Amino acid sequence: MTDSLISVETKNGASFLTLKRAPLNVLDIATLTQLESALAELSRDESLRVLVLKAEGKMFSAGVDVADHTPDKVGAMIPLFDRVCRALANFPAPTLAVVHGHALGGGCELVLCCDLAVMVDTAKIGQPEIQLAAIAPIAAMRLPQLVGYRNAADMLFTGRALTADEALKMGLVNAVVAADGLEAWVGEKVSKLTSLSRAALTMTKRALHLGFGAWDSSAAELERLYLDELMKTADAHEGLAAFMEKRAAVWKHK
Repeated sequence: MTDSLISVETKNGASFLTLKRAPLNVLDIATLTQLESALAELSRDESLRVLVLKAEGKMFSAGVDVADHTPDKVGAMIPLFDRVCRALANFPAPTLAVVHGHALGGGCELVLCCDLAVMVDTAKIGQPEIQLAAIAPIAAMRLPQLVGYRNAADMLFTGRALTADEALKMGLVNAVVAADGLEAWVGEKVSKLTSLSRAALTMTKRALHLGFGAWDSSAAELERLYLDELMKTADAHEGLAAFMEKRAAVWKHK
């Protein structure tokens, strides 16, 4: 792909899907639209044994663009982000998230939708939405199964970001490596996966989904909760306005 928002490079059974909105890789509607298209196209490539999701710039992703949460855009953005996450979670081949810098909000949710994840030791990961009086629907669905209810509740209620070591201890990522060792770690994992049978890999993923729980009607209910209930609260609008105006929010608690 030639545009500047994402790139795709495929070779020897591995595809590298890269976010290119440096430095923060904020996920706006245009980027999400291109991600959806790329994932749909790559899912039809029967030669792929692994999909690697990574990013250029300062961090993996600072999350979904707050400007796209406004009333005129949020009705399109939330279903679009849900479709991207669903496509990533249901991608037929194993997926690997490579977190070289912070993964926050929607960036964290992309990581949660990958099968495997590695973080650089200086990176952080978390869901800060509660600090804007918002919720993280995909994280609310995925985190409890990945890290347990108590850990998920702590992350989502407080909005705190985990260090890489905390994420590893919690089981949120598979490995933590130094920045200068990241490329070698990814190369070794990709080499291992591409040496295996695609048929066996895809069936193993289907089997894992039977145990983990496939994407189901709960996603639609979470989307409805966000659009039909959360976005009608005064605090949700105040949180977004305060963020964009770079001021402290004044909550009405309703």
